[in-house]
Amino acid sequence: MIYNYNRIYICTLFSLKNYQKHFMPPYLNGKIHQISHFVPLLRIIMQITVIDHPLVRHKLSLMREKNCSTYKFRTLTNELGRLMAYEASRDFETEDFDMDGWDGSTIKGTQVKGKTVTLVPILRAGLGMLDGVLDLLPTAKISFVGLQRDEETLEPVPFFEKFVKDIHKRPALILDPMLATGGSMVATIDMLKKHGCKSIKALVLVAAPEGVKLVNDAHPDVEIFTASLDSHLNEDGYIIPGLGDAGDKIFGTR
Repeated sequence: MIYNYNRIYICTLFSLKNYQKHFMPPYLNGKIHQISHFVPLLRIIMQITVIDHPLVRHKLSLMREKNCSTYKFRTLTNELGRLMAYEASRDFETEDFDMDGWDGSTIKGTQVKGKTVTLVPILRAGLGMLDGVLDLLPTAKISFVGLQRDEETLEPVPFFEKFVKDIHKRPALILDPMLATGGSMVATIDMLKKHGCKSIKALVLVAAPEGVKLVNDAHPDVEIFTASLDSHLNEDGYIIPGLGDAGDKIFGTR
């Protein structure tokens, strides 16, 4: 079921019971018994936009195939990144300006207002979405975040960061194909906010409810855009049904 609420698409892929388990505040449990009562609250409880479009569903299905080649997976990752950037940029603020028309008359044009966005791919898999998003936002500045997992604490630890100098003046779009546990996404948002970034969105191809909840709890102001909100994480931390290891599939290291 796809529910359109204030132009935000919420995909109810799970039963009400599972939504209560993952997202509903304790004070609401037992008070909502019908999905029709619950859906209007999703926009408040979950800062997530599930992009419902035939091409998005089609391309994501091709990526889920077991024998999807590196070339095909990489190409589809770029194409989905482009489609998702279109939706994520829907609320960019614009302003009018005067320009010369084809016949020499002065006409009104529209342009995006303020500083151009900075794209923040999380290394390495986030690079797979970069070219597709740049096709749509060619003047975007690019920042980078590299994270690795601490073998003892299992927490993400930064090993590389390179932000544009005036990042505090720019909106940021984080790029990462998978939102699994959410640890890397939260760490990246922490780093961006530490540098003064105030407007942040995350673009992911596939998300697990566990990761969405972690990001929502840590940063309720950050909206997540995804092509699919999947079922759950398995015991190894992979999204089910998911895509497998997106980084390996993009770069052919599987």
